Amino acid sequence: MSVEIRLLEMDDDDVAQWWQARSIGYLGAPTAEAHDLEYMREILDFSRTWGAFEDGRCVATYRSFDHEVTAPGGATVPSSAVSAVTVSPTHRRQGLLTRMIEPDLRRFKEAGNPVASLIAAEYPIYGRYGFGPAAWLTDFRIDAMRAMRPGPPPGPQDGGRVVLADAQRVRKEGPWLHERIRRKQHGFVTRPGGWWKKLTGSYQPTGGDWKEPYYALYLAADGTVDGMVAYTAVNAWNGGMPDGDLHVQDLLAYSPAAERALWHYLCSIDWVTRVHAPSRAPDDLLPLLVGDARAAVTTACVDHLWLRPLDVPAMLTARSYPAEGRLVLDVRDEAGLAQGRFLLEAGPDGASCAPTALAADLTLPAAALGGLYLGDESAVRLAALGRLDEERAGAAAAADTLLRASRRAWCPDIF
Repeated sequence: MSVEIRLLEMDDDDVAQWWQARSIGYLGAPTAEAHDLEYMREILDFSRTWGAFEDGRCVATYRSFDHEVTAPGGATVPSSAVSAVTVSPTHRRQGLLTRMIEPDLRRFKEAGNPVASLIAAEYPIYGRYGFGPAAWLTDFRIDAMRAMRPGPPPGPQDGGRVVLADAQRVRKEGPWLHERIRRKQHGFVTRPGGWWKKLTGSYQPTGGDWKEPYYALYLAADGTVDGMVAYTAVNAWNGGMPDGDLHVQDLLAYSPAAERALWHYLCSIDWVTRVHAPSRAPDDLLPLLVGDARAAVTTACVDHLWLRPLDVPAMLTARSYPAEGRLVLDVRDEAGLAQGRFLLEAGPDGASCAPTALAADLTLPAAALGGLYLGDESAVRLAALGRLDEERAGAAAAADTLLRASRRAWCPDIF
């Protein structure tokens, strides 16, 4: 029986079928409740939500939507985000994802998007579609008792303070704070309203394990909200001693003072012996903000945000560059979307990029350029791995001088 790829319709049966297929793919609840369908209708763009249907049943899901990715220097780059990619176990290896993503990437290109983006659940899948890992995440486990040695940390030195908050205030202040940080932190992406509904419990997916968090804000001396944390805790005792675990759901800080104060606050909570802090930047300040840096142990460091070049001149001229440089890139792309040879001339005052017939300095696949774009990957490393070719001696090192950023890219969100 043939499988039909088509846009999702807004009627209850279609949305329920799509939700169920997506949920099965993500090992969630197999049956949707009314509030799940209402939430889906709210967040989905039905002109960009696809399903694979066989005999009336949805067996694969796919959606895309517009958002922005912050590039080095703070410019926000329009991107088409790929999300909700699932294929039911009964229909694996039948090319269903290819039939959905390849036409959509062409639509992205025609719509003028410089890049496409996604969060890769599995590493081997998306390289063949031209995506490369552009930002990584680190998970920490903090020994709270050790972190606070040799004694209680001093309070904030800038006149700020940490205050408890409720979900209503977080829904009001959180989006504004995130937007301020997004404007300066490369790798950040637009955070839609549905994200805040999940964090604060306004929407709780059927079958989920949502637990009401505690919330705290960091207020600068003038009352500005410069930081926010949401966390849950498990109260446990062992041999008459506290043995509790605190789990950070989200921690945002606009200033180093806010970041320091919030970590000290979490590590100072009574009965907490371990703080679990996932989804942090790979070069997060956390270990050096506590009294004993070894108290913050890295438990995972994984690729997270992947980017796919679509319009090479547009994407390269959108970001900033720390030094003057000139580079000819020969971009190879089997899909033809980003194919071409381009001259990049860039410096602190701006950049230009245009097609050229000049000899290439580097030859690289589109996925490699996606990985280099946010300044997190090294062209020298990719050359050593055979993932790009250095056509001119020293070109990879020159590319690193031009493209690398002083801090690593960070995207804490899943979309």
